[in-house]
Amino acid sequence: MSSEPQQNISDRATAYAQAVVDGKIVAGPHVRNACKRHLRDLETAEQRGLYWDLEAQAHVIGYFEEVLCLNGGQFEGVPFKVLGWQAFVLGSLFGWKTAADGTRRFRVAYVETGKGSGKSPLSAGIGLYGMTSDGEPRAEIYAAAAKKDQAQILFRDAIAMVDQSPLLAERLDKSGGRGKEWNLAHMESGSFFRTLSSDKAQSGARPHIGLLDEIHEHPDAHTVEMLRAGTKSRRQALIFMITNSGHDKHTVCYDYHDYGSKVASGMQEDDSFFCFICALDEGDDPFQDESCWIKVNPSLDAGIPGVKYLREQVTQARGMPSKEAEVKRVNFCVWTEAAAPWISADIWLGCEDKTKRTLADYYGRPCWAGLDLSSTQDLTALVLLFEPFESDQYWRIKPYFWLPGDDLRRKAEQDRVPYLLWRDQGYLEALDGKAVNRHAVLRRICDLAANVDIQGLAYDAWRIKDLTDLADHEGLSLPPLVPFAQSYKVMAPALDEFEMALINKTVRHDGNPVMTWCASNAVTSKDSAGNRKVAKDKAIGRVDGIVSAVMAFGTGRLSENTGPSVYEERGLRMI
Repeated sequence: MSSEPQQNISDRATAYAQAVVDGKIVAGPHVRNACKRHLRDLETAEQRGLYWDLEAQAHVIGYFEEVLCLNGGQFEGVPFKVLGWQAFVLGSLFGWKTAADGTRRFRVAYVETGKGSGKSPLSAGIGLYGMTSDGEPRAEIYAAAAKKDQAQILFRDAIAMVDQSPLLAERLDKSGGRGKEWNLAHMESGSFFRTLSSDKAQSGARPHIGLLDEIHEHPDAHTVEMLRAGTKSRRQALIFMITNSGHDKHTVCYDYHDYGSKVASGMQEDDSFFCFICALDEGDDPFQDESCWIKVNPSLDAGIPGVKYLREQVTQARGMPSKEAEVKRVNFCVWTEAAAPWISADIWLGCEDKTKRTLADYYGRPCWAGLDLSSTQDLTALVLLFEPFESDQYWRIKPYFWLPGDDLRRKAEQDRVPYLLWRDQGYLEALDGKAVNRHAVLRRICDLAANVDIQGLAYDAWRIKDLTDLADHEGLSLPPLVPFAQSYKVMAPALDEFEMALINKTVRHDGNPVMTWCASNAVTSKDSAGNRKVAKDKAIGRVDGIVSAVMAFGTGRLSENTGPSVYEERGLRMI
């Protein structure tokens, strides 16, 4: 099993990725990241037990072009010509394998493009391939959506493809009258293809491939999770989700959009998850500049959905303000209610120090600390910020994290992050119990203070008395405590300093994946004066590590610019 090129087999998926990265194909930020991930994996994935199967990616693309036809209007009966982005999606899903058993790497896929890009025919074709050419006995293929009528749209594409393909028509049996078909059967393998909807979904499905349409319309995660749960008995099942952008970030669709963007960027690792997320770059205005349209309409060069159609949509939206948000969402992949991430993956990952440092490397070096004490069941974070030293020009971040140990697997599934792996690797402390172990937090702080020069420990008044009372009871001494309110006025200058240090690369972090996850989740909010702070209420995941780092910067970096510390002049006050 090797990723070495095989003679006379075209690698169209990799060719697309390379063209995007080289700027020969215009694409948005998340697609560029997905392509970089693919090229990076060709060089490094073997170390993780993965390999690139050229024959497999060529086989699925060949199936589409040699067996399937499109349908509807000008495309009725036209052979399915796989476009570049579609070749990347198909090739990635079916070409990446696990070396241990040769099964497919990707188990979940999320595809988000502008309306009319050809997602539904692509999805229907994947379903037919999975039923007829994937070597899976008794394969169950489901076309699922929020409502049965929506699920039927994708299923009708599959029916039309069967009708127009002599090869499929003679091998598949249809149930139901013309125009009312409800099942496709492949008797030779005992497989079937049928619809499923959120309003009718029941447990018991064991999908080989689950095709979920318009995820942004799903009222909750029920159908997605039910199908995912049903895949446990399948060796290489695939959940394939397609959608336009939505307008509500508190949905299963935005969860996958957000998760996919992080995986593509490298801010989060998940070798089983694939995404192709179309989006505009910051500063792009689709109402003023047509050149950015192809970033979110990847089939536009092939006339799908057509420049004329998009111009009509823009013209109508300009004359009807009530339609503007809808056109931006449906046609240009703008999440109208979504908060923008605080820091880009390129900036954060660009500040990672690959050198493995121990705490001993920081002995004798002044540092500042930020502590974000959680409620009993949430993430608690402590971040040390070491000042630049004679032999080291950078500010250095060293984080520590705690979670309750009980039910950690369920928490990992709920937050879709590998808490158990992070615990086992030493990035996260999760002791037995239903609440964060305050004794463990206290003793860690005191142990650190005994070895490194903590100038001040910034804290929010929330729950700090529990810790100080515990310290008094245990006879332990905390470092100098510095109150740090979570208000816009106090947080804004610290956030600005931390942000500029990252942008200017004057700070380094150690690549702790929990910290990177917090960075990927961080979003900001503003007050009327333009002051910013990290907004926990707007974040999709935990941000406690970043809040702690901001607090550390607020006490450390800003103290450089204010002369003698106010705490030295008036002493410390507990509030």
